[in-house]
Amino acid sequence: MDELQKKYNIDIVFEDNHLLVINKKPSQIVQGDKTGDIPLTEQLKLYLKEKYNKPGNVYLGLIHRLDRPTSGLVVFGKTDKASARLSKLFKDRDLKKTYWAVVQNPPPENQGLLENYLKKNEKQNKSYVVNKNVPGAKNAALKYTYLGKSDRYHLLEIELLTGRHHQIRCQLAHIGCIIKGDVKYGFDRPNKDLSIHLHAYSIDLLHPVKKEQLQLFAKVPHDPVWNYFSNRINDTL
Repeated sequence: MDELQKKYNIDIVFEDNHLLVINKKPSQIVQGDKTGDIPLTEQLKLYLKEKYNKPGNVYLGLIHRLDRPTSGLVVFGKTDKASARLSKLFKDRDLKKTYWAVVQNPPPENQGLLENYLKKNEKQNKSYVVNKNVPGAKNAALKYTYLGKSDRYHLLEIELLTGRHHQIRCQLAHIGCIIKGDVKYGFDRPNKDLSIHLHAYSIDLLHPVKKEQLQLFAKVPHDPVWNYFSNRINDTL
């Protein structure tokens, strides 16, 4: 990480003239909210303005979001054309997003497909598994693979097949695999930094302009639990 990235508290995984991919820290917000904390979008605009000595306003296209307590890859467009094409990729699910989740209990099988109908409660900012006939219910699907365990926790790899509100958190909690630190979905205590152990680990997508396949990875946050699993997985690769 160079001095400019340190100055603006950002961790850049990939950057060219068309897109910018960040490894988001758990405490960072992608877009402004009621807390008034400076969002990643503003930090990145300041970084780009200084790095390239840009006069006036800096363009940055927000393509998708991650929940504040979640860490990992977030993709931004640096031009209108790149942003439009990236947005279509995400909308059409024409890419592969992989997450790692540290959970309280093991899943029923080592691999599985979870399909549920979810409904968001706006007031609680929380999603629930509901019957498909409930008004506002949306289909949600993901695949999971069991990767390993520690003395107290289990590591799952998640491939998202749909993009619903709090989908991974809600669906895993529904089968008893509550994510470490996720008190909103039933974990018994928060993490000290209010993060949850859910990390957007990799993304595989077609470059919006160059039409080359990109596969990008984000290092997990530095804490004892993540470090344990990261070392264990890397040792087996």
